[in-house]
Formats: sequence, C-alpha cells, structure tokens
Amino acid sequence: MTEHTKILYLMGTKISLYVKAKDPEILVKKAEDLLNHYNEVFSANRDDSQLAMLKRKAAFAPQRVDNELYELIKIGKKHSLCEGSYLNIAIGPLIKLWRIGFAEAHVPEKDAIENVLELLNPENIELDDKKKTVFFLKKGMEIDLGAIAKGYFADKVMALFRQEGAISAMVDMGGNVLVFGEPPSHGGEWNVGIQNPFLPRGNVVAIVKIKDQSVVTSGIYERVLEKEGSKYHHIFDSKTGYPMESNIASITFVADSSLDCDINTTKLFGFDAASIIHKVNKMKDMGAIVITRDGKLAYTDNLRGKIVIGTEKRD
Repeated sequence: MTEHTKILYLMGTKISLYVKAKDPEILVKKAEDLLNHYNEVFSANRDDSQLAMLKRKAAFAPQRVDNELYELIKIGKKHSLCEGSYLNIAIGPLIKLWRIGFAEAHVPEKDAIENVLELLNPENIELDDKKKTVFFLKKGMEIDLGAIAKGYFADKVMALFRQEGAISAMVDMGGNVLVFGEPPSHGGEWNVGIQNPFLPRGNVVAIVKIKDQSVVTSGIYERVLEKEGSKYHHIFDSKTGYPMESNIASITFVADSSLDCDINTTKLFGFDAASIIHKVNKMKDMGAIVITRDGKLAYTDNLRGKIVIGTEKRD
C-alpha cells in the first residue's frame, strides 16, 4: 500500500485529496475526473452547467437533469421545507442580488430585496421522480446548492475511494473535511482544526478528534461585505432578504456524512447557541460546536473528550 496526495482548484475552492491504497494515483485520478464532472453539472458560475440551464429554462418547461443533480435538489428541497429550517435551496435570486464574495457585491435597495422574496419559496420547485425533471412554478426562480453541494461531493468521492479498496483517505473540500481509516502521521484518530472565526484563515480555536467522520464549519467570517461602517455576511435569511441575525459566529458539525453536516450547519444557523446545542444533543450520531459572536464556545455532550481547546496543528 502506498500514499498519494493531490491539491485541486475547482468550484471556487481548494480541494485536498489523500488516499492510501494499492494504486493511489489511479484512485486520485478517478476522483479528479468525478469532481470535474460535478463541476460541469452543478456549477453556479458556468453558463453551460445543468444548474445554469435550469435558471434559463425550468420556468418554461420541466427540464431533465442528471440523476445526481436531481438527487441533491430533492434532498435540498426536503430540508428546505422542514419546519424552522434556515436552509433554502430556492434562495438563488437573493444571493445573486447581493453578490457577496464577488467584486460587484453591494447592499441592494429595499424594494429590490422585497421583489425577490416572492421567488424564494422552495415549494415552487416541482420535481418528477420518474422523469427526473425540475420545473419552476414562478419565472425568475433560481436554485442555489452552495450550502450543501460540497458535502455531497465529499461523500461521493469518499465512497469511490472505499469501493476501490483504499485503507485510508481524506477529502477536504475547502473546509468540508471527511476522513476514513487512520491518518498518515500516526495511528488512531484524525485531528481536525476548527477555524477561529475572529482571526485569519488557518488560525484554529480548537481541535476535534474524529475517525471515519466528517467535520464541516459554516461561519459569518467566510465572505463579508463592508459598507458605510456596517458588515454583511453571506448567510442569508430568506424571510427577510438580509444576512441572518443571530449571536452565532460559526457552527461546526461532526457526523458520518459530510452532506448531513452541511445540511445542519445551515438549517440551524438562525437559532441561538443554547437552542442549537439542545437540538443537536437530541440528534443521533451528530455532534456540534458553536462559537458565539462574543467568543464563547460550546459543544454537544457526545464530543466531550474529543475536543482540545487551543491551536495545535491539525493532521
């Protein structure tokens, strides 16, 4: 068994792949091909992607899409419609209006925000399981899978590695970390750093020890627009049309599936820290770490003994 590591720059993020297997270079090449395929299908920033095609055509007639894109849209719609969920895959027109994270980012006029709110209802995404088609009931709707796509891709790549006989692997989709087997530097658990939301990227506030699990963090520090003394982050409330108002600086989820982590970081982001910890403590096989805007850190009961506060280097 030998090891191979590769860094890719795709989908606007840095992707790190590590695998230990009989022919690791072949496995990494298969993973790269798979990710390139996903980029062609799922990209929100390519005019020729299937996701972009839906934006242009799905309000006029049902559009057939690849099985995997259909699967993720269906999962996203289901969780968007859950009571109390802050996840909304129909939020595309609002994201497009603000453009936070891009050079043309700005604070829209109140009238412009109110005009797009009626386009953000996920119930208006009509799905046909048999035909694998997507239809928008309102013209101007746009699906945004940015909150959940990386977790979905990470799970698919890891499934590929495991099916092909890897004994150890890591997929890091720009912060969505998923591991399997033992880390290369030592046996036992992997050490994954939790970004300090108040310091530049690479500064960790804690280490979480995991095995065959995923760690995903979502925070208000990732993309920010500063305008006239005010800061606007990129996590939006689709009911108000403005960035989410809560006392949360970041949420980290720990679970077997990277997609499950992605879904829950967004679903719960609008709640206060105590409510998040209380809710996650009731979830099976799910852990959470919450950092508040005033710098307090809390985590769920099942992570006791697995969290190290400090700035150790991760694996």
